[in-house]
Amino acid sequence: MSPELITIFMFATMMMLLFTGQRVFGVIGFVGAAAALLLWGRGAVEMPFNQAFQVLNWYPLITVPFFVFMGYMMSESGIASNLYRMFHVWFGPVRGGLALGTVALMVLISCINGLSVAGMAIGATIALPELLKRGYDKVMVTGVIQAGSSLGILIPPSVVLVLFAMIARAPITELWLAGLLPGLLMATIFGLYIYIRCRIQPELGPPMSLEERAQITTREKLVLLREGILPVAVFAIMMTLFLTGITSLTESSAVGALLATIAAALSGKLNWKVLETTTRQTLLISCMFLWIILGALCFSSVYDGLGAVRAIETLLLNTFGLDAWGILILMLLSFIVMGMFLDDTAMLVIVAPLYVPLVKILGFDIVWFGILYTVTCQIAYITPPFGYNLFLMRAMAPPEVSLGDIYRSIAPFIALMVLTLILLMLFPQIALWLPDLYRGRVS
Repeated sequence: MSPELITIFMFATMMMLLFTGQRVFGVIGFVGAAAALLLWGRGAVEMPFNQAFQVLNWYPLITVPFFVFMGYMMSESGIASNLYRMFHVWFGPVRGGLALGTVALMVLISCINGLSVAGMAIGATIALPELLKRGYDKVMVTGVIQAGSSLGILIPPSVVLVLFAMIARAPITELWLAGLLPGLLMATIFGLYIYIRCRIQPELGPPMSLEERAQITTREKLVLLREGILPVAVFAIMMTLFLTGITSLTESSAVGALLATIAAALSGKLNWKVLETTTRQTLLISCMFLWIILGALCFSSVYDGLGAVRAIETLLLNTFGLDAWGILILMLLSFIVMGMFLDDTAMLVIVAPLYVPLVKILGFDIVWFGILYTVTCQIAYITPPFGYNLFLMRAMAPPEVSLGDIYRSIAPFIALMVLTLILLMLFPQIALWLPDLYRGRVS
């Protein structure tokens, strides 16, 4: 069987099974193992076991449960709610101030969680009702929350970048550092858009009323500032210890989980229910990622062993006659199209065996490509018809926010994300500056 036919067979089978609603890791692992048995016989059953040992030997994977624990501890203990209340009080007097505060909240939630789901849940259940109650335009703020929550997969400690690092054999530390400035750049672009639009159309984001401002005392402002600074301090201490070389990446994740627990205890909100929910969610997310990585490595090792990757390289490099940048743009467009129908993990597992070797042949930096992949995932998250965040918002939003409102809300933010993607392609050092500094310090 030719590499081209093997490629069609494996990927068509995978897509067909994914659309039946089966578990992603089960589909990926099954297709990889079945293809190995079909082509190489009974001895190929050892491949999944070998990949399992490779997963268990990848030391940085230990960071995932610690960072997930840290994020859920902050969320379940109510510290994130205090954070939004702080932004509400301090940003409220500005036109569009609560929407700006929501973007800032999403950035901080991203820094302590690494997943987009947490930001969406907090934004839709805490921020959105407050914004609507104060007369903010429902279309604009719905888009703010959907786009802002997607920052969780770009800003460290992004769990999606951990998955990319594992599959692409890329350094997770450099990927996290590479995601920081692009994430802050995107958040800044969102903030500028909100501020300018609310200056032009004040009715979209009215400031806090004088009566409400008068009811907030200076003491209350300072108390809220102290409570809001607490999660920021947790992240700052953790990253300072890591960047100064006092702790390794894995040790820093453990420090972050410990500090989040101490912060919950100091705020008086640590109890058995919070601890139990946080632990259960951490176990659920961590096991899910372990299984996905195991299935992905099984699939990619079989696919690469068949030599099919080289057939795809020949097709793109020689048949279509595209230059390196043309191929890169084609790959990014395929991410966006697939992301309309698949989640980020399924998408990465499907295309990583094809694209990662090709990126290296084209001479592009794999860390930079990982950030481009993640930004295209963010775009796909909010792109109709099946963007992941669109359905999360539909499930969590109040009844007055219709599906039409949700679809209309994301158009300007898709454009802003595409702008960020173009800037990263034109100026790679936005993403690579911090990793280059880190490489210099390590060497």
